[in-house]
Amino acid sequence: MDAIVKQAMAKWPNVPDCYGWLGLDQRGHWWLRDFAAQAAGAFAVSKGSRLEHVQLIAFIERNYAVDERGCWFFQNGPQRVFVELENTPLVWRVQEDGAVRSHTGLAEVPRQCLLDEDGRLYLHTAQGLGLVHTQDMWQAADCLEQGRWSAPQVLAWAALPQQFGFVRSPQALVEPGTSG
Repeated sequence: MDAIVKQAMAKWPNVPDCYGWLGLDQRGHWWLRDFAAQAAGAFAVSKGSRLEHVQLIAFIERNYAVDERGCWFFQNGPQRVFVELENTPLVWRVQEDGAVRSHTGLAEVPRQCLLDEDGRLYLHTAQGLGLVHTQDMWQAADCLEQGRWSAPQVLAWAALPQQFGFVRSPQALVEPGTSG
């Protein structure tokens, strides 16, 4: 977490949390969800505006974390901005040499490999569960064929949050009228 973020948290400890305004899609892209996007439906239905600003994305990714409930958030100074997830809290990029990095750039070693009923491939690591990016399926197939990863276990998409301790919609956990 950035030092400036930690300083802001210490200076303003009681800033209310923010829900519904930021989303992460299954390709690792960040989306800003204004009132209109939120009113149009859940994140899977109404994404909002894709963030393109490189420095803002880097700031979000350096300050991306998870709370004790399994809700992922971006610590924006003293305020937690909870993230609506299209699928998983992490998206894995598989490099040509088989190395794995999260969409935030952190290197990881897969502990477990999973498939859902639609054939999407997931990796469970020390950081958490993430979806393998669709553009990296050739590299992932090579890792599986070479025995670098365990054979995938089949698990239903709907069971992933409970099994791996994350919340797809933190906004759904708060009372109406309390998100901001």
